[in-house]
Amino acid sequence: MKNLQTHQNWMDQAISLAQQAGEAGEIPVGAIIVDNQGSMIATGVNRKERDQDPTAHAEIVAIREASRILRDWHLTGCTLYVTLEPCPMCAGGILQARISTLVYGADDSKTGSIRTVANLPDSPVSFHKLEAIAGIRERECQELLQAWFKNLRI
Repeated sequence: MKNLQTHQNWMDQAISLAQQAGEAGEIPVGAIIVDNQGSMIATGVNRKERDQDPTAHAEIVAIREASRILRDWHLTGCTLYVTLEPCPMCAGGILQARISTLVYGADDSKTGSIRTVANLPDSPVSFHKLEAIAGIRERECQELLQAWFKNLRI
């Protein structure tokens, strides 16, 4: 397992991406995929509104970019950093891509499918073992989302 400082550094970058998404009118979620050598391969932000695509979640955008860059849909050995616990669609995409490690910031009490509402990686539908690490920069990720939704209601 990578050390905590490494996870925090990558999550800080994912938070910066999430802030950019929020400024563009998207729910502020950012994602980064890092290879097993510690190099960033791909990034993603929510793009549902801009692309008018219900599948354009940050994780899926990053997975698509990483697969294109690596010319392989197998992302074995890669770590995905994302500011919010993945939904069922994204959890399925992460498992399909064979990502080795998922690191996320805030739990999602509505659609979290790693441990909060559902646990897809440990369920019978999962054919792939995913290491999941939660709570990295959790407060910062939660505050970013809460502030964005508060401003949306004003």
